[in-house]
Amino acid sequence: MTANLLSQLSLAGGLLAGLASSLHCVGMCGGIASSLTLTLAPGAGPMARARTLMLAQAGRVLAYVIAGSVLAALGSQVYFGFDRSVAHVVLRWAGALVLVYIGLSVIGWAPSLAGLDRLGHGVQRVIHQRFGGGFSATTPVLAGLVWGLLPCGMVYAALFYALLSANPVSGGLIMLGFGLGTLPAVTAAAFGVSRFVDFAQSPRSRFAIGAAIIALGFASAALPWRAIAAFCGIPLD
Repeated sequence: MTANLLSQLSLAGGLLAGLASSLHCVGMCGGIASSLTLTLAPGAGPMARARTLMLAQAGRVLAYVIAGSVLAALGSQVYFGFDRSVAHVVLRWAGALVLVYIGLSVIGWAPSLAGLDRLGHGVQRVIHQRFGGGFSATTPVLAGLVWGLLPCGMVYAALFYALLSANPVSGGLIMLGFGLGTLPAVTAAAFGVSRFVDFAQSPRSRFAIGAAIIALGFASAALPWRAIAAFCGIPLD
């Protein structure tokens, strides 16, 4: 039960962060999604384009999961290099603060995390200019893996949260949830479903998702130490 609860919190935290990310960067990711669909499936029908887009998004989510697991594994090495009780408290509260800050940023009560998105736009243009034609010779999944490595402030915030989990499973779950959370808005933007995008970017939606992320941050800080130790396989002696 404890492991299931912690897994659900990790996945839920990433999912809400992904939903929040899609609210502010749907323009960039929607443009990338449309570009990849047109490049990898030129002249194809709606079903073929949708299949191509889903494969590319699977590659993007896979890139997030790998990055989250690797960073969390590195975080675990740092964690075990210090006194475990002290390191636990520091990482636990740092992770909770990251979630709270993300939530406040989404609502608009803290500085936005979207600054790196401008860099992402520049990288996108360079890739399209130099390698756009080459994407036609790659698989959608491989193109999605490249997509997942583009700079994005919210992605980096989620990765930092995964790093602080100090557990590869939790880190992977956080980034899996993050990737899944971005799917609806990015897919809608790629196919021009403006109503969904408008709903996702409405102040009420931003407030609701931001408040949920803040609540999850407090919940993760409130979990007892023994529960987290049991999930991470940390001896309590």
